[in-house]
Amino acid sequence: MSKELEIIATKKAPAAIGPYSQAVVAGDFVYLSGQIPINPETGELVEGDVSAQADQVCRNIGEVLKEAGCGYENVVKTTCFLADLKDFAAFNEVYGRYFTGKPARSCVAVREIPKSVLCEVEVIAYRG
Repeated sequence: MSKELEIIATKKAPAAIGPYSQAVVAGDFVYLSGQIPINPETGELVEGDVSAQADQVCRNIGEVLKEAGCGYENVVKTTCFLADLKDFAAFNEVYGRYFTGKPARSCVAVREIPKSVLCEVEVIAYRG
């Protein structure tokens, strides 16, 4: 990795389980890999509905952001993946509690998310 890029890793969010990082800082921007609802303390998936899973996803994002020196208020763009668009309203209610700065967002339904979870979220934050 070049000198201009910084890898971000924290034990307070699920570890990367493949050839990727929890986040990478490039200049003034932080690019977070997609987070799924894994409890970092147990390594287990959070059971329950999309609200329970979205809450864990958002908490994981918060920990990676904190490790990168920023917070939810620094997020400029999110990409949200849902297993079923019927969960949009419930997901949106949880999402709105964390992303109060109303960053730009895409939200799509996908055929399948790793580990068959109900949601995944990736973010871009600005530290400048």
